[in-house]
Amino acid sequence: MSTKSQVLTLLMQQTPDYISGEDMGQQLSLSRTAIWKAINELKKEGHTISSSRNKGYRYEKSDVLSAEGIRLALNSATPELSITVLDASESTMKDAKLAAINSEPDNTLIVADLQEAPKGRFGRPFFSKAGGGIYMSMLLRPNQNFEEMAQYTLIMAVAVARAMDKFANVQTEIKWVNDIYINGKKVCGILSEAMSDVESGQISNVIIGMGINFSVQETDFPKELREKATSLFSTSKPTITRNELIGDIWNQFYAILKQLPNQEFLEEYRKRSFVLGKTVQFSQAGQDYEGIATAINDRGELVVELQNNVEKVLSSGEISLSKIESSK
Repeated sequence: MSTKSQVLTLLMQQTPDYISGEDMGQQLSLSRTAIWKAINELKKEGHTISSSRNKGYRYEKSDVLSAEGIRLALNSATPELSITVLDASESTMKDAKLAAINSEPDNTLIVADLQEAPKGRFGRPFFSKAGGGIYMSMLLRPNQNFEEMAQYTLIMAVAVARAMDKFANVQTEIKWVNDIYINGKKVCGILSEAMSDVESGQISNVIIGMGINFSVQETDFPKELREKATSLFSTSKPTITRNELIGDIWNQFYAILKQLPNQEFLEEYRKRSFVLGKTVQFSQAGQDYEGIATAINDRGELVVELQNNVEKVLSSGEISLSKIESSK
């Protein structure tokens, strides 16, 4: 761990109290000069650190993304994460794929303050704003069968929804299969991709990426998105930091993983569904359909009842819902 990282971690742990330079030096085995240099570097990165001649230094809570801040938000039951925080990324999904190619370890998390070319399912672009969003991707090495792949997206959706409800006092819903909604507007999109081992037929790598609108005012969205998108804190100042939300999302995610093969998360996913009981339109193999979404089965597939009681079972990779409305 670098000197700057050690100093930042200690300051964050000490907040809201002051800690003297002498105490910091003793705890970290660093000189006062090394601490002073590290604090100046942190200030240049945007961190707010108060100083008092008699008391020492104090970290003022801010929303600067940092690996140190994320780690402090992780609980003891969550595995150790390898965390990289970037000022900007073309795509954290691409970064995570490169990490997989370079044999980076399991549980490698890449977070960016700004995503320059964000893509969702089917390659659709989505809105990204520096300082207002969370753009991150996780590299996992599960060595599981492809049939289990769909679970990751469902688990991730439940984890994000739980963390948002907990910290922001909201009631999130899930639009099958991968979007989080608040009050009928999208606040988060999730994307999962798998890489396979040809010889074993198993998934060698899973990459889960997401874009979260954290603190974006309605007027900041492009006009064509204002009726469709929102942010977690769209009309008020955030009551938490992005680091805290990121940490709890992964706390929730790994807690569910540890409970498998228990399927309680799937029942929660169904209860949060934005589409069950509603009329939906979708396209499949070049043909348009309309029906009522009646169920989400144990594989995470959406069951849609068409006319004449014909059922269609939709997997996450086959369709894009184009219309959702309440059934009469």
